[in-house]
Amino acid sequence: MSPVLADVLTVIALIGALTLVHRPFGDYMAAVFQSKKHLRVERWIYRSVGANPDAEMRWPAYLRGVLFFSAVSVLFLYVLQRAQDKLPLSLGFKAITPDQAFNTAVSFVSNTNWQSYSGEAAMSHVTQTMGLAVQNFVSAAVGIALAIALVRGFARSRTGDLGNFWADLVRCIVRILLPISVVAAVVLIAAGAIQNFGDIHTITTLTGDKQAISPGAVASQEAIKDLGTNGGGFFNANSAHPFENPNGFTNLLEIFLLLVIPFSLPRTFGTMVGNVKQGYAILAAMGIIWFAGVVAVTWIEYAHPGTASQIAGGAMEGKEQRFGEGPSSLFAVSTTMTSTGSVNSFHDSFSGLSGGVLLLGMMLGEIAPGGTGSGLYGMLIMAVIAVFIAGLMVGRTPEYLGKKIGTREIKLAACYILVTPALVLIGTALAMALGKGESSMTNIGAHGFSEVLYAYTSASNNNGSAFAGFAANTEYHNTMLGLCMALGRFLPMVFVLALAGSLAEQKPIPATAGTLRTEKPLFTGLLVGAILIITGLTFFPALALGPLAEGLAA
Repeated sequence: MSPVLADVLTVIALIGALTLVHRPFGDYMAAVFQSKKHLRVERWIYRSVGANPDAEMRWPAYLRGVLFFSAVSVLFLYVLQRAQDKLPLSLGFKAITPDQAFNTAVSFVSNTNWQSYSGEAAMSHVTQTMGLAVQNFVSAAVGIALAIALVRGFARSRTGDLGNFWADLVRCIVRILLPISVVAAVVLIAAGAIQNFGDIHTITTLTGDKQAISPGAVASQEAIKDLGTNGGGFFNANSAHPFENPNGFTNLLEIFLLLVIPFSLPRTFGTMVGNVKQGYAILAAMGIIWFAGVVAVTWIEYAHPGTASQIAGGAMEGKEQRFGEGPSSLFAVSTTMTSTGSVNSFHDSFSGLSGGVLLLGMMLGEIAPGGTGSGLYGMLIMAVIAVFIAGLMVGRTPEYLGKKIGTREIKLAACYILVTPALVLIGTALAMALGKGESSMTNIGAHGFSEVLYAYTSASNNNGSAFAGFAANTEYHNTMLGLCMALGRFLPMVFVLALAGSLAEQKPIPATAGTLRTEKPLFTGLLVGAILIITGLTFFPALALGPLAEGLAA
């Protein structure tokens, strides 16, 4: 079988698997968040934290819950890292430095999972399991809870109530993330991933050198790392490490895990608003952008532009022979479009234009299909913008799902889409102007600039992947990237919840002959166009200085 045919069949199998679970899984998640019953273990959790799961919250109260929980999580994870050398199962590792501990704490709580350290050489068993793995669950659940709150804003009327944050958080973990992660971890173990709490083993290689082999609870962390679109790898090589990703089957499974929730949430949205066709329109927009990215990167990598790749006869630098160009491209596009820092190849080694596509996937706001929850609420914000644009074109007051998009709603949506571009461009500009970016670049010219741009794009959009050539473990970058991750995660949440509250307070507007049919292909095309135009106008100059310049010069 030719490599191209194998890659095509892999993509078909992935799309087929996602299609099979889309409807039942999406409906199941809708049922979870619409249920009035509480499981026994959920009641125990509510009592332990002193929460009343049946008390409805308006958007300020919901936001306070999100921010309070996240702040406590950051503090706990920071202290855990600073004290890991005094805790059991430390493996002899020292305490993490203050700036790196801050960066890592914010990173995992914000669902970014940016890593300026090598996990197998820095983090103890306790830090990995009690700290990082736990945050993989709760940060993903926070994102989904926020998306559900926005969906309720569209579904409800004449009330400011958006549900209960604590109930949404606990249900998401107990009924969705935990069961799937357990099954996925067992499958990964059966396929060859490791799972233990042993000591570091020192072996002698064939050349006579000594090498330390780090053990750990890898399979369990790998499962939620991908399912929750987290991406923080147990090992520095992430999913390129055979202990995390043993073979081609696990590689496809991990791609499926990181896509399954984001691609199923549109069904949840359609079910909860009472019109599944609306969910299909959102899903179609997500799918079109994702598939276009997969095709573009795969084609570019097979074309292997550039003198070095042409001489070598392929673009295999930074990629493993186990996977090759196709699966590496599929993984890279999926991870950059889902706020997942997980990688099975080094993005720094992709050709210039491919790196530009990966950057663009993050710059779009990671909404195709995006992270767990964040992809859906990001796409719904863009849908509000698209409806507003359509209203301007035909001279009508814009409406979406029976809700009027007025001055307040469009201001909140505009503030949302301005946050991450500001963080990316200002962060990159400061790093370059102060010389901090140039000193961390391992390449010169356009590619070196792309490394800096990628780092701040990844942090501000809560992705977590990196151009491997960027030396990020400095006091400046740990601090600045940490601030970008915090602001890029929590500031947009303010606007999302405020928009949800504004929509929930409205009374529904009946559809008329002049109402834009937002479940039709025409609206899907308008939505995709609005996303690409807004992103292009914002980021094209920066892309022209980096990946486009590199690609055109190859």
